[in-house]
Amino acid sequence: MKKLVILFLSLLVVGPGCSLKKKGLPAPAKSSTTYDEKLYNALEWRSIGPYRGGRADAVTGVPGKPNLFYFGATGGGVWRTTDAGNSWENISDGFFGSSIGAIAVSEWDNNVIYVGQGEVTVRGNVSYGNGMYKTTDAGKTWTQIGLKDSKHVSRIRIHPKNPDLVYAAVLGDLFKTSEDRGIYRSEDGGKTGKNLFANADAGAIDLSMDPNNPRILLRQPGV
Repeated sequence: MKKLVILFLSLLVVGPGCSLKKKGLPAPAKSSTTYDEKLYNALEWRSIGPYRGGRADAVTGVPGKPNLFYFGATGGGVWRTTDAGNSWENISDGFFGSSIGAIAVSEWDNNVIYVGQGEVTVRGNVSYGNGMYKTTDAGKTWTQIGLKDSKHVSRIRIHPKNPDLVYAAVLGDLFKTSEDRGIYRSEDGGKTGKNLFANADAGAIDLSMDPNNPRILLRQPGV
């Protein structure tokens, strides 16, 4: 059975008597890429909508499709643009709304999208959600797939070659101890799941997947 490697973010401390350079081996050559400032000095930020109130803390693009983006609002569900922000449409109305904390689109099948509810912009006034939703037809229909008591789903990662293998970092209830937090994994597209790192007092605020080896995940603990 292949092992799943999950690393915690940590600080590497090298003491005075330690050396990272092996004797007899030349130091690796440093390489850097530079760009002419003229290429980006004229760039300016501008609002691309949609013109609605509230906060947006979940957004994702789609590899190979530079004009396609999704974003989640704290009180307005999931929105999509197919023309790089010139126009937007809500694709979750009629299925769910509420606060969105995470969105992920499968690289292998762009029709598969996972959404986690509950904003993760921790502040005095936050909006929670009721778990995770999934679509297999690019947002035409949605299905609730669990974690209904998770309150705040902070990040979703999908295996690059298997849209059924998905991980979720769950921050959990911000105001009390809860078993519904940690790192969850589903190998069947959300039908069933397992909590890999459960801690009633510390959830997960972020989760990264090594682009060269999807079996390596880095988790950042949260509230």
